Amino acid sequence: MLASFAYLYGNPQSQGDLRTQFADFKVIEQLPFTPHGEGEHLLVKIRKTDQNTTYVARQLAKFFAVKDSLVSYAGLKDRFAVTEQWFGIHLPGKNIDDLTDFSLQGVEVLASTRHNKKLRIGALSGNRFIITLRNVSDIGDVQRRWLAITQHGVPNYFGEQRFGRDGGNIDKALAMFAGQKFKDKKKRSIYLSAARSLVFNQVISSRIAQDKFEQLHIGDVMMLSGTQSVFPLTEVDDTMLQRFQSKDVDITAPMWGKGELMTAGLPLQLEQAIAEQYPEICQGLVKFGLKQERRRIRLSVQDSSIEVDKTNQTVQVGFTLPAGCFATSILRELIDYQDVSLTRFE
Repeated sequence: MLASFAYLYGNPQSQGDLRTQFADFKVIEQLPFTPHGEGEHLLVKIRKTDQNTTYVARQLAKFFAVKDSLVSYAGLKDRFAVTEQWFGIHLPGKNIDDLTDFSLQGVEVLASTRHNKKLRIGALSGNRFIITLRNVSDIGDVQRRWLAITQHGVPNYFGEQRFGRDGGNIDKALAMFAGQKFKDKKKRSIYLSAARSLVFNQVISSRIAQDKFEQLHIGDVMMLSGTQSVFPLTEVDDTMLQRFQSKDVDITAPMWGKGELMTAGLPLQLEQAIAEQYPEICQGLVKFGLKQERRRIRLSVQDSSIEVDKTNQTVQVGFTLPAGCFATSILRELIDYQDVSLTRFE
């Protein structure tokens, strides 16, 4: 499904393998706060390999003899990878901090400390990625694309994992909108998010196809860097163009739901045209109570690095992304990759 979305820099010329080994995909979670060192919540930093976040959380709950609901985390992390992330265990009145006897294959405890607040979903500033690509057929093309990506960014697409295997989450969302019942609340949330993400991605893809991805138009809705604050664009002057080029502001697209679109003029027409292509999804999202929101369409990388080994045909890239953004959206603009890990579970 992701392949149907437009490329900002055209189709990649190079091919390569992703996640041949666990260590080829490293993710390091970054918290926006420093733990207090005291409180009812025990925060545990874990490095995990070939383990699901939810499974590790259940094992922590079992170890501390608490309900699963008392163990939390800021975000789900890939299984076929080496990832570092924090877990929170609510232990009111319990002075149990010793994890010496906590043993789980593929899991290493890196640190633990107390905190006075629950670790909630989304409570992270971003993730650091270190990704190794193997059997790269055209390293020169990858290097040229990496330069463009680091300078200008990429489309802020929701990644392919959001939609499920062969777009299965979209099919489930459409079934739900047609009246089928799904008891699992988390699964319903996943299907709704997938449907909403599809509309958002299609708006970006349409702007790229019409050469409007990096063009400001009166009627666009802009978002300030580092915030979720938005404002309507009423004038395209040199100051605004400079702010856009310096990435102080970004164009946004709709996260569909109940309420009026904030755009006007040409941007409004473009968004309405996409909505007309997906009436069941847009109407279904409104029916299920989601509200209109905005999300920036450009994804900029920070702290970028690249290492090339032409002898072994490998390229390693490093970058930091804000929370809620997808590394695969960077990779799809860089290289036509095959995710080797997918064959492992077939």
